[in-house]
Amino acid sequence: MPVLALLLGSACDGRRAMRISPCRAEGETRACTNTCGVGVETCTRGTWSGCVVPPVRLPCTNTCGEGTRLCLDNRLSETCDLPPVRLPCSNVCGEGTRLCQDGKLAPTCEVEPVVLDCSTICGPGTETCIDGKWQACTAKQPKQPKLTAVLRDFHGTAPDMDRGDVGEAHETGIVAAILGADDKPVYAHTGPTRTVSGPDSFDLWFRDVPGVNASMVLDMPLAPSGANNDVYTYRNTEFFPLDDKLFGNEGQSHNYAFTAEIATRFRYNGGETFTFSGDDDVFVFINRTLAIDIGGIHSPLSRTVVLDEEAGTLGLVRGGVYPMHIFFAERHPIGSDFIVETTISEFAVCD
Repeated sequence: MPVLALLLGSACDGRRAMRISPCRAEGETRACTNTCGVGVETCTRGTWSGCVVPPVRLPCTNTCGEGTRLCLDNRLSETCDLPPVRLPCSNVCGEGTRLCQDGKLAPTCEVEPVVLDCSTICGPGTETCIDGKWQACTAKQPKQPKLTAVLRDFHGTAPDMDRGDVGEAHETGIVAAILGADDKPVYAHTGPTRTVSGPDSFDLWFRDVPGVNASMVLDMPLAPSGANNDVYTYRNTEFFPLDDKLFGNEGQSHNYAFTAEIATRFRYNGGETFTFSGDDDVFVFINRTLAIDIGGIHSPLSRTVVLDEEAGTLGLVRGGVYPMHIFFAERHPIGSDFIVETTISEFAVCD
């Protein structure tokens, strides 16, 4: 036989010998190992049996954590077994847990409902966070912005009304810079100005005085306008709400002798402006401080308050709710304009 064939035959015989694993003593045992660990082989009919390892649970990990899996007959179970466990998680409501089972995390993070105080300009309420979402605040929500005015009608013969003798007479400084304790403007002089007879006559403008004036209420809705509905406007270039009412027109084409008083509250969020255009007198107090002063008898004039620029003077802090008082007087024919434009969106319109 050629040498190469002899060598190959010897190699093959060796591999067969290793597979057959011959042994000599029936029942003899020896240690062995396989995937499951340490076991024994037994000599049976001259051949070593397979390695026998008792069923064992070996450590493993999956998404849920540390567990074990069964090893049997030299095979590991595909499943890593561990009891269901709750793992920490969080969502917008806060810290919670979610169930992990069979190597899979539940999609929902379970957080105990969270209840916090909240408020609108109309009052307090609560808001609840459930299933990762904040629910709406239960506080009463403000309605569409509007201004509600108390109108006071005067006879044309009343002091300071129908002042045709003064002509075009715009004047500032008629009222003091700070609103009075009764939420009325304070006359800033001891005697007359160019268009006001004096403190006694001015004190009648915005107070109910039987026989001198008569009053009624007028709602003035602020309509959204602008490209993004971010400007609220009341525009009336023929502002004669008392025509043929209360004391009537008294022979005029319109009822010209009247005042308007508006008291409201608003939330300052930052970036807002407030503009008034009109005639005659207009005094706008924000947080009880004079912000617009267009006094006297005059053609329509316009003023704008940029709240961010005046926040220090007016005592405004972002997020705060503040009073606004508007005082208007129509004291002379011919025209009457009342125009408000503002980016203030949250007024205290709650009823």
